[in-house]
Amino acid sequence: MRFHPAAQIMAWCLLAVILQALALDMLLIAAGLIFLCAFALSGHKFIQLLHRTRWIMLSLLLIYAYSTPGQPLLDTLGIFSPNREGLIDGVSQLIRLLAALAGLAVLLDRLHRQQLIAGLYTLFAPLQWIGLSRERLAVRLALTLHYAEAAMLRRSGRWQDTLNSLFEPHDETTRHMELPLYRFGVGDALLLGFALLLLWGALR
Repeated sequence: MRFHPAAQIMAWCLLAVILQALALDMLLIAAGLIFLCAFALSGHKFIQLLHRTRWIMLSLLLIYAYSTPGQPLLDTLGIFSPNREGLIDGVSQLIRLLAALAGLAVLLDRLHRQQLIAGLYTLFAPLQWIGLSRERLAVRLALTLHYAEAAMLRRSGRWQDTLNSLFEPHDETTRHMELPLYRFGVGDALLLGFALLLLWGALR
């Protein structure tokens, strides 16, 4: 079934909010299902994203382990020991981040650039009420995501090259771009309704 790009983007945003609201036991179940879907639908992209964000994940875990007040995990290490409570919080946040990343891998694998821009263009419609150009904002944001993803997935080993590539000029022109037209259908309503139902259940 083909869903409207805006509906898919909104579903991913709702997924990220749902993951933050879930208790640890339900989070493990939900994350496991998301991981299975990600490996089945977009395994290669998910693995690439995991590889490129591994140091961020490790840093997140260490920050929680050493900055959260609690009981030391190893008394023999004294002040150099990570805290039990910090490790639990760090692991839970890491699971949430990994699950959101898995959902993002599926989203980026399903939507090519024009579909992504079309979805953002639809979602940015209220910005016209305050005089902002949703066309420019959607194109700039989509291209930023595209080049950031391309730099992240690049196999170059030097992080300096990856960072510099984000600021290099690109040959692709954005003066004229045709966006495909999509209509919201019953499937989109069901997708968003299901996501909102899950959010309501997670917040209860």
